[in-house]
Amino acid sequence: MVAIDGPAGAGKTTVTRGVAEQLGYLLLGTGALYRAVALASARAGIPWSSPERVGRLATDLVTREGLKVARADDGEQRVMLDGEDITDELRSERIGGGASQVSAIPSVRAALLDVQRNAGKEGGIVAEGRDVGTVVFPDAEAKFFLTASVEVRARRRYDETIARGLVADLERIRRDVQERDLRDSTRDIAPLTQAPDAVLVDSSALTPDEVVAQIVSRVREVEARLLGLR
Repeated sequence: MVAIDGPAGAGKTTVTRGVAEQLGYLLLGTGALYRAVALASARAGIPWSSPERVGRLATDLVTREGLKVARADDGEQRVMLDGEDITDELRSERIGGGASQVSAIPSVRAALLDVQRNAGKEGGIVAEGRDVGTVVFPDAEAKFFLTASVEVRARRRYDETIARGLVADLERIRRDVQERDLRDSTRDIAPLTQAPDAVLVDSSALTPDEVVAQIVSRVREVEARLLGLR
């Protein structure tokens, strides 16, 4: 099990995909589940600031198996909401902000915890999120905390938005990144923090391929140690 945590815009999704491909592991993006709850709440007209209602919605989704993670033929993770592939809708800045709010709701985290752990119980998983190494998979054999400066992360989000043909304001995105960092790191339940045994990786001056290479090299060392080869 490989756990990769870090703040928004650090490149976790791209890096996790690359690591999973090189290791031959399955990818589990836990943040997508919180984004799915945010999207489902918005569709139902439930404010993200209403913890009781959002919590009931998340519990209902999990209980009736309305929220699932699927694997496409190319290995990509797809998120299904009541049978509909909502993956592409989860990438917007708005839904990302909503995910930050709903992820602070204890009942939402409790509902999604079992979904995440069930997905990773067979091992051979690269999981990314904000608390996978501290809460979801505290016993993961290899943990990493991937980060980058606020300026670099804001620029990445800006470039991604422009690449999708959407209008973006770099300064507003920078403020959003800072606000989300504050929310994620100061929430009472499972705050964003580096696990004591996680390796810190700053991607500010690195390409995604360089970050992937660093992490894969470390994981190979861990695998060798577990197999008694070192």
